[in-house]
Amino acid sequence: MSFSQGSHNGLVPSPNDQGVQGMFQQILDAVSKSHSEIAELRQECSDLRQANTSLERQVREGLLANSVRLGFGSGTSGFVTPTGPGSPQPRARSPFLTPSFVASLAVPTTIQVPSPLPLDSRALSSFPLPISREIPGFYVVIPAGGAGTRLWPLSREGHPKFLLDLTLKGRSLIQATWDRLLPLTSASRTTVVAGPAHVTSIHEQLPDLLPHNLLCEPGPKDSMAAIGLAAAVLQRRDPDAVIGSFAADHMISGDDAFLSAVAEAVEVAKQNYLVTIGIAPSHPSIAFGYIRLGDKLETRGAPNARLVSSFKEKPDARTAASYIATGKYRWNAGMFVTKASFLMELLQEYKPDLYNGLVKIANVWDDPSLKQSVLEEIWPTLEKIPIDNAVAEPAAMEGRVAVVPATFGWDDVGDFSSLADLLPAEPYQPRVLGDSSLVLTEQSAGGIVVPGSGRLITCLGVDDLVIVDMPDCLLVTTRARSQEVKRLVKKTKEAGWKDLM
Repeated sequence: MSFSQGSHNGLVPSPNDQGVQGMFQQILDAVSKSHSEIAELRQECSDLRQANTSLERQVREGLLANSVRLGFGSGTSGFVTPTGPGSPQPRARSPFLTPSFVASLAVPTTIQVPSPLPLDSRALSSFPLPISREIPGFYVVIPAGGAGTRLWPLSREGHPKFLLDLTLKGRSLIQATWDRLLPLTSASRTTVVAGPAHVTSIHEQLPDLLPHNLLCEPGPKDSMAAIGLAAAVLQRRDPDAVIGSFAADHMISGDDAFLSAVAEAVEVAKQNYLVTIGIAPSHPSIAFGYIRLGDKLETRGAPNARLVSSFKEKPDARTAASYIATGKYRWNAGMFVTKASFLMELLQEYKPDLYNGLVKIANVWDDPSLKQSVLEEIWPTLEKIPIDNAVAEPAAMEGRVAVVPATFGWDDVGDFSSLADLLPAEPYQPRVLGDSSLVLTEQSAGGIVVPGSGRLITCLGVDDLVIVDMPDCLLVTTRARSQEVKRLVKKTKEAGWKDLM
């Protein structure tokens, strides 16, 4: 940069340099505007894809109904034109899609929660999707567990977060998961594993889920038993099944990048690998486990696939930062794709007792006369263990686990702090998950407020608070300690407030 002599022997930028600075500022402003416009276009595309999926289903139903009428001569012929998607409806004012749950709260009132912003979509997709995305022989498994403790008191045991509409688009997290994966499979090849307390709500929210595809586990046994049960049952129904397990309560943006990554994972899984999908970390999180990338795999149809060198447990902040600095680590999102038969082989090798128990249950699963008695006998004896510890970690040590690195937006919404990051923010103001007119602040920045009771909430001189005001209870903590809400839930239960769980 050149300088000229000022009036007081000081140096000031020359006119040419000032012009360069102005040019850079214009470029930065244009880039910022472009990012905003791209985000809006992505959201519009997402809405259009969902509308098109609905329209395609109506077309198929119309064709089926028409063929039946023609075949049996009911008196009406010709194609029935389905009703296209109408004008956008006003967004729902409550995240609760099951009215009975709202009525069960101690104080009958409307609970209002707004829509969070879409997650960042850093799409990477060098594996182009075909016109028809359906993958023959691919079965989706959706584990739908949870005790509603991490977002308590917004979520509860009987109504965990996967049943909540946290985007206020009229679809809960489990419904969004269903919508997202349906292009790759079909309703007949989509299975949900859930506990008895959630079966009714899941059937209400997923009317297209076939009854025999909702596998009800008698009690929580962690992810290995849930996914293993689905694998054992599906292997009996289709010995060549390739299954993909995707949690019911995660938020994802960038559907094309997600579907492309899953399609790659299926191609690798066919070669007898347990395949996971690694998320590009946006920051050194201590809330997630990490995957260390290994050697590149040369698999047709999966250009991004690599071996997993190792899995890492949730690290401290310094270790997480060191992971990201290497560029060789991805977040472990708990997504797994594999042949059902191969997963059972791994389970038989590393956890033979768990394998034997699940096989005995699967052998009678479709026999109503034997199923219940065998479940009651065997299920309580099964080991409670995550799939990572049971098979993924030991198999990775032997080069039998692969990873498809992906860059779609992902969050497991594991606490109120992560939920706050998804919400729009005004400068020097807390984020509001609800009616912003019910929140008045003065010199209060950061944090998140949920005005769920309809009462006015005022904040003065406090930063980074988490305030969740529900009709029947109030939670106050800080963003820094929001991951510890489960401890408070335990203490509340021990104090005799079980009806608030």
